Amino acid sequence: MNVSFRWLFFFVFALGAFFLSFLAPPTAQAASLAQIKNVRVHADKEKVRIVVDADGEVDYKSMTLASPGRVVVDISGARLAPSVAKSQKIESRFATKVRLGQFDPTTVRIVVETEMYKSSSNYDVFSLEGGPVPYRVVMDFGNLSGSAGSSASSAGGASSGGSNIDFERGRNPSGEVETAGGSDDASSAGSASVPARPRSQSSAAPGIDGKRIVLDPGHGGSDTGAIGPTGVTEKSIALRIAKRLKVLLEAEGAEVILTRTEDTEVSPKKAKATDVEELQARCDIANQNSADIFLSIHLDAFSGPEAHGTTGYYYERGSADSTRLADCVKRGVLRRLGTLDRGTKPCAFYVCRHTDMPAMLLETAFVSNPREEQMMNSEEGVENAAQGIAAGIAEYFQ
Repeated sequence: MNVSFRWLFFFVFALGAFFLSFLAPPTAQAASLAQIKNVRVHADKEKVRIVVDADGEVDYKSMTLASPGRVVVDISGARLAPSVAKSQKIESRFATKVRLGQFDPTTVRIVVETEMYKSSSNYDVFSLEGGPVPYRVVMDFGNLSGSAGSSASSAGGASSGGSNIDFERGRNPSGEVETAGGSDDASSAGSASVPARPRSQSSAAPGIDGKRIVLDPGHGGSDTGAIGPTGVTEKSIALRIAKRLKVLLEAEGAEVILTRTEDTEVSPKKAKATDVEELQARCDIANQNSADIFLSIHLDAFSGPEAHGTTGYYYERGSADSTRLADCVKRGVLRRLGTLDRGTKPCAFYVCRHTDMPAMLLETAFVSNPREEQMMNSEEGVENAAQGIAAGIAEYFQ
């Protein structure tokens, strides 16, 4: 074979391989891309949270646009699942709409219509890893000064819940935040980079974000529950803990429902707390709302003042998840309150038996014990109990 013929052969071979690369199906490339599986929107009076769920590792960058105001997030190494809605309206003053599209073959673009873009203190974009959804890109809009980790240190001088809940931030290797004029078309290209806006150090706890949690402050109304030596009632402390815990969990992205928010019975007929009707009404709230977990908050009592400590209860014939939930929450409370560990124990309590999800009942401390009554009637005690429960829930969902 002469030299010229050899060169011709290699040229034809290379040219054929080049064209075959275009004809081959893009299966390998598609398989290497993470899929955007879902977009969840939660709006309340404080903020709007948009959570983008991916089934694999992704990177992202963001930019802002004016007239009208928009925040645009490009997620690279991703493709949009056909089942994901391309547009969602948002009933909030913080954001009005979110749109999605396949910006290019490897980039999903998300556009949020919002006036919060004007100030970096009114919006945040970050990512999370871990939990039931391995990779998430999260966008917050609104009054963010009290969100996430910041609210954990607001009461009674107690230490921040951030020291108890391990946050695992996701990937934005370039750290880019962009500001540009022009089109935000979710299916067209073009943007210009500027130096990054530092991301907030607060974020949702892995696993808690997006969870629906029902908290049941024990007793209420005509039923005081246990009464301490100085007249402190179980029903009042349980409600105070539940209300503070609600704030902490919502700051981490959870949807939290209380069975009662005031000093009242839960059942429509105002049944006694020990009546089946009252107990079932509490279970119904959790079951009808398809809660991820149910947690009933109580304080213990004994005939003498010596008994003290914290106990976690789970249904004796329930799931392993209920056992683990009770153990995690009890452990979190012990770390914050420094109480005696009375164990994680099986029970046959009605609210643990008749709920459809992992459920537990927490005896936080003994209101019949003078020292623990005083502790639990203080702002510091309530804060520490709420922080401990929140840390335990975070551990459970990890």
